[in-house]
Parts: sequence; C-alpha cells; structure tokens
Amino acid sequence: MSVEKTTPGNIDEKLSTIKYKPDEKSHLSVINQDKCKDCNKACTFFCPARVYEWDESQQTLIIKYENCLECGACRIGCINQNINWEYPNGGFGVIFKNS
Repeated sequence: MSVEKTTPGNIDEKLSTIKYKPDEKSHLSVINQDKCKDCNKACTFFCPARVYEWDESQQTLIIKYENCLECGACRIGCINQNINWEYPNGGFGVIFKNS
C-alpha cells in the first residue's frame, strides 16, 4: 500500500501546518499607535501570517503575535519603522518541522 503525500495548496493550508508555542508576552509591539493612524497600513498586507489587523472603530493596530512566523518582514516593511520586532523568548515562537 502506498502512502500519498499531499502538499497544501494555498497559504492558509500551509500556515495551518505550522506549530506555535506562544509566550505570554508579545515579542512584537507598535512604537507609536498615532503613527499607524496616518499610514497606508502596509503591515496588514505584507505579513504572510496576518499578524497585523487594523481596527477602524478603535483606530488601533491589533497585533496577533501568536501567529508570527518570525520572518522579519515587519521590520523592513513598515514605512514609518514603527514596529518593534524581537525574537521570542527561548523556547517560544514558531516551531519548524525539522528543527
């Protein structure tokens, strides 16, 4: 009997295969929420794990750090350099398959 390997087809399926061990404290933060009000909210588009979400009613950027893939795109993608990114504390964060 042969076992077929299936490869997830879209980004949501691929992201669902990654394991996370989130810390209680975020390793991501916004330096100044007021800067977010006047920017183009690029972080809500370029983050592959959809960590950043703009809440229009609260006029604030919500950070779902538990989903972070630690790719670092937010460090270079924020036009205002308004996102503080650090590695998660040891033992926390994304758990890659072959690590």
